[in-house]
Amino acid sequence: MILCAGNNETFDFAIPIGVGLIDSAINLTRHCLVHKPEFILFVGSAGSYGEHKIHEIIESKTAANIELGFLDKSAYTPIDNVVSAQTEQIKDVIVNSSNYITTSENAMVKMRALGMGLENMEFFSVMRVAQVFGIPAGGVFCVTNYCDANAHRDFIANHGFAKVLLREHLVNKGMIRA
Repeated sequence: MILCAGNNETFDFAIPIGVGLIDSAINLTRHCLVHKPEFILFVGSAGSYGEHKIHEIIESKTAANIELGFLDKSAYTPIDNVVSAQTEQIKDVIVNSSNYITTSENAMVKMRALGMGLENMEFFSVMRVAQVFGIPAGGVFCVTNYCDANAHRDFIANHGFAKVLLREHLVNKGMIRA
C-alpha cells in the first residue's frame, strides 16, 4: 500500500491519509483494520536539517517524534519516540515528525546534532501504526526545503517539482508504472 499525506500532497498512485500526526494515525489505522496491507510505503516531501540537499530523494525506515521543546529542555516525553523497521546494518536517515514545522536555524542545527536528518509531519505516525500492526514499512521523501526561516517559501517553490521527482523515483524502482 502506497500512502501520502493529502491536501496538496497527493498522488494518483497513493492513498491520502491526512496531514499531521493525528489524522494520519487515525486514517491509517482505519485502513489497516479493514484491509491489512502486506507492506506500507509512505511518500512525501521533507525539510532537511542541513545535511540533505533540496530535490534529493531519501529512503528511510526510521522515524522519530522529537518536539522542539525537547531541544531547550522545556519538555520531556515518557513515550518511545523512535520507531525503526530497519533490519540491515546500514545507517538510516532518521525522519523526525511533529505537527509543527521547524523554522529556526538554531533548532535545525540542534536536530542535526541529535542525529535527525529530515522532517516530515506524518512519518512517525505511519511507522508507529505499522509497528503496532506488524506491517513492514518505509518512506520515500523528496527534500523541498531546509528547516530555517525560509522553510515555507522554499517548500512552496519546490513542492511541485518534488512530486515529479518522487514519481520518477518510484517508476525507476519499479514500485509504480509510468
